[in-house]
Amino acid sequence: MNSTTEQAPALPEARRVPGPPGGNAAGSGPKKRKRNKVPQQSFRSRLRRDKQMLLMMLPGVAFLLLFFYIPILGNVIAFQDYQPYLGIGDSLWVGWQNFVDLFGNPDFIHAFWNTLYLAAWQLVFLFPVPLVLALIVDSLISTRVRRIFQSIAYLPHFLSWVLVIAFFQQMLGGAGFVNNLLRDWGMDPIPFMTNPETFPVMVVVQMIWKDAGWAMIIFLAALASIDASLYEAAAADGAGRWRRMWHITLPGLRPVIVLLLILRIGDILSVGFEQFILQRDAVGAGAAEVLDTFTYYTGVVGGGWSSGAAAGLAKGVVSALLIYGANKLAHRFGEDGIFAKQVR
Repeated sequence: MNSTTEQAPALPEARRVPGPPGGNAAGSGPKKRKRNKVPQQSFRSRLRRDKQMLLMMLPGVAFLLLFFYIPILGNVIAFQDYQPYLGIGDSLWVGWQNFVDLFGNPDFIHAFWNTLYLAAWQLVFLFPVPLVLALIVDSLISTRVRRIFQSIAYLPHFLSWVLVIAFFQQMLGGAGFVNNLLRDWGMDPIPFMTNPETFPVMVVVQMIWKDAGWAMIIFLAALASIDASLYEAAAADGAGRWRRMWHITLPGLRPVIVLLLILRIGDILSVGFEQFILQRDAVGAGAAEVLDTFTYYTGVVGGGWSSGAAAGLAKGVVSALLIYGANKLAHRFGEDGIFAKQVR
């Protein structure tokens, strides 16, 4: 028997990992800072605090409720054989029959495809114009010239469509300024305002003159948010104006462009009611009939209230689906769109 006692094998010494500055003595990591809890205010105290702001919001909320949200309940007549003298409560319920008749109506199909055709013209030729105008205004050095250009550009937005169409009629109509000049020069007048084939071009020109300057303001605000040091660094590296615009300006404007494009796609079936109904008789229903005018002439003028409501409801549902699909497409390209993608 050995006199020496057997010793257990020594365990490996635990490796001490140096903690960050401010850690405890044992090296187990930084101390947790105690957060001061912000006392939650009661609903009554928050109401008292924001009383003035809520009072200022009341007119806008009342306007939205009375003219946008409450009238949505009237879409129930799209599922009825609505008769004004009977009212909603006593009118006969027909279910989906109004929609079956609607999609079997060739006039509705024509108005639908004509709306998409005119909306495509507006999307391709009207949407880029405010962006180009914003880039031109942003490149102007003189502040005075910039302000004058902005004022002239967005002033037509405040004119009604009646005045806009009257202005174009006085300039391009059969007895307008341009055709009178052509007659004086011995040339035949050109039917600018009555030619169905060139009507989409006239629609786009009218909308550009009226609304392009107003939409330019959004892009100017987005341009102002781009960091100026990026342009200075790019210029120091030898990048020219076009390369700075391609690599700095356009990427900085991409979220705004995507957002406006989604909103435009969602509103693509609303190409404009007043603009088309004022020119419908001049160019004919074949060229100027859109979903809005079809709903008006079917529901209000023709007395087919249920058919008109069904057309308006179908248009609203399709527009909502277009917004949802365009927003999903924006998420695929890494943009938030109208609402951000939920991260689980």
